[in-house]
Amino acid sequence: MNNKFNSILETHVSNYSHPLLYKDFLKCNLGNACVCNIFAGMNNPKRYLITSALPYANGPKHIGHLAGAYLPADIYVRFLRSQKKDVVFVCGSDEHGAAITIQAMKEKTTPKAIVDKYHALLESNMHDLGISFDIYHRTSEKIHHETAQEFFTTLNNNGNLELKESEQYFDETANTFLADRYITGTCPICSYDNAYGDQCEKCGTSLSPEQLINPKSTLSGNPPSKKKTTHWYLPLDKHESFLRQWILVEHQSDWKTNVLGQCKSWIDAGLQPRAVTRDLEWGVKVPVKDAEGKVLYVWFDAPIGYISATKQWALNNNKDWKPYWEDKETKLVHFIGKDNIVFHCIIFPVMLKIHGNILPENVPSNEFMNLEGDKMSTSRGWSIEMDEYIHDFVKKENGGDIMVDALRYYLTAIAPETKDSEFTWKGFQDALNSELVAVFGNFVNRTFVLMHKLCNGKVPPLHQTIIDESDLKISNDILHSKKTIEDCIEHYKFRDALFEVIDIARKGNKYMQEKEPWIVAKQVGENGLPVPEAQQKIDNTLHYCLQLSANLAVLINPFLPSTAKKLCYMMKVVEKMLDWENAGKMNLLSIGYSLRAPELLFRKMEDIEVAEQIEKLKLKSKKIMETTNEKSTSADTAKDKVSKQTIQFDDFAKVDLKTGTIIAAEKVEKADKLLKLEVDLGAEKRTIVSGIALHYKPEDVIGQKVVVVTNLSPRKMKGIESNGMILMAEDPDGKLVFVSSDVTNGRNVN
Repeated sequence: MNNKFNSILETHVSNYSHPLLYKDFLKCNLGNACVCNIFAGMNNPKRYLITSALPYANGPKHIGHLAGAYLPADIYVRFLRSQKKDVVFVCGSDEHGAAITIQAMKEKTTPKAIVDKYHALLESNMHDLGISFDIYHRTSEKIHHETAQEFFTTLNNNGNLELKESEQYFDETANTFLADRYITGTCPICSYDNAYGDQCEKCGTSLSPEQLINPKSTLSGNPPSKKKTTHWYLPLDKHESFLRQWILVEHQSDWKTNVLGQCKSWIDAGLQPRAVTRDLEWGVKVPVKDAEGKVLYVWFDAPIGYISATKQWALNNNKDWKPYWEDKETKLVHFIGKDNIVFHCIIFPVMLKIHGNILPENVPSNEFMNLEGDKMSTSRGWSIEMDEYIHDFVKKENGGDIMVDALRYYLTAIAPETKDSEFTWKGFQDALNSELVAVFGNFVNRTFVLMHKLCNGKVPPLHQTIIDESDLKISNDILHSKKTIEDCIEHYKFRDALFEVIDIARKGNKYMQEKEPWIVAKQVGENGLPVPEAQQKIDNTLHYCLQLSANLAVLINPFLPSTAKKLCYMMKVVEKMLDWENAGKMNLLSIGYSLRAPELLFRKMEDIEVAEQIEKLKLKSKKIMETTNEKSTSADTAKDKVSKQTIQFDDFAKVDLKTGTIIAAEKVEKADKLLKLEVDLGAEKRTIVSGIALHYKPEDVIGQKVVVVTNLSPRKMKGIESNGMILMAEDPDGKLVFVSSDVTNGRNVN
């Protein structure tokens, strides 16, 4: 091969997920065209299978879930469909596991009643918010049970599972083994005192029950004992070299850094065999003789739900499901939240590999979305449930689809793609009013109003002889935007892609403002109409603006589908115009074609609506927390109800405590709980962000003596780097009080 071709080939390979193949290909005696065709095939799959993490059917889900795994997947799928790709988008309710039975106990009903109730709610919510699944399935369906049992049987018969006896937590009072979710205790990572046995919902760390400090059963409230039982295990340790090569080498250039980082941490720590069965009644029965009372562990059966959902979709549409899971020319992509990384990147791929299925090409994972300065949590009432938003903004008003698109817009604009982000009602209002209304909607509305006023409601002709540089520039900008947007979407950078759509609308506003057709129209003749030269300038300006409006419909369609459809209605064109191949074209609207009168694409959000939603959020959270506290015993109301793990003196000696004085304080913008403090430590002054704003006003803490942990790693909160932590105690009424001292600033506390 010549050097020029080597360079072309290297470019192809560097953009593919297996860069190590380059050297091997250079050794091959293949024609240039042949090799290029090979790589073209790799980068152009025959079909796509897109999945979103199966939500637990144990209650309503909030908009943080929507932003994490469902909206990004929907954007990607709509983009693929607009390119006429063969794509199937599957999801469904995860209806097994301890979370379901726990909720059934809370509501004093059966697990079946719980999953029936919440599956219907979740399916309805997803549909109302524009998530366009090809199928939203259920893991309680017969076809799923059969698929999961077949999967287990294949692995077991092939010797891929290990049968081992072990000691597991047992509740003597309830006379039952405890699944991970039936055990709570103190998180060893963040000290949260109500972490589950499989995960801490505060810091997001995946755990095992043995890691919890002072574990207790959620059934009886008593500390559990240990009892021997037998289970099947997936020996992840035997697949460590495969995972290291596949994830950290083959996908090191195309997977997100947060995904790679978490995977590397797990692999470097040493993988251990993981149980795939549990002692429970609710779930997929283990298909082995004498295994009564045992079911498949939910983490094992739930991802198989993607396969059973695909099977059901195929049956519904007279298709063959197998190519979507067995043909290497299928591109499989899992959209998940960061709490699902280990399952979708380490455990499920091992299962797929040894079962003979294809592996995911990518696993785009988002971080968490917080709410008004705090972690979003349904259990604490600090959340906006999808059903709540639909009730308040979609079902209550005409044109509710406008507010569906408004939510989709804001969640995409602030998506936690690389780090945690935050939803605020003020931010939502600003995005709707200042971007969708004032930029995107304003451009389209001005274009249609002027077209009806100055061009008789028809697409004006384009006069080639007077085309100028600004006309050519806006045309080129549209084509450039198309390429930028498709590149961003293909690399799962949906925030950047959406910004580009709004930016081209912003450029359209600037173009129109520079052309000023309403001023040009004042150059009239004796008949009161614009002189011919002026009319030609008006025609060209509005011709380009109308073609840009048509392009905006195509470009915005993956993100705001209802907006795109409304634009098609106003332009009197069929929705086929939204095919991606039409993006960048400047002849989407025919000259002389009559268009409908303009309609406002979006509405403004008023200050009173923001205030109402914030007040509603606070009242809901307060009510839930009061109810929770009423159910707690007096011994459980204090923060120190669970003792910390015993530590050695050397552990304590690592903590550097110094005395100081708060010399300045101010509220942190858009964070109800945070104060920014400046603390005098004698030899230095430090900025510390402290969550005490609900207990103290800034002016009340200035001059306060404090004890500070000074050797904590710096941490950014709301964009402010905090360099330390103020020690606080809690009085019997729950108010935070300072741990202070009257000694000189900077003195060590021993």
